Amino acid sequence: MSEERITNLEIRYSHQDDFLEQLNQIVVEQQKTIERLEKELIDIKRSLNSFPGEERLLKNEKPPHY
Repeated sequence: MSEERITNLEIRYSHQDDFLEQLNQIVVEQQKTIERLEKELIDIKRSLNSFPGEERLLKNEKPPHY
């Protein structure tokens, strides 16, 4: 292989490596967001379960006025 071709491959590899690192950071941040949202959803479900009469609504039944 020529020196120029090797240099071009090294440059390309470097760009791909940087891009993969950026993608990894995005995935890490998304996972943190997903975990936070899952915790919030659990908290919301717990608070809904604490209201009297909510069992009917949580079972996807239509309210009596329908």
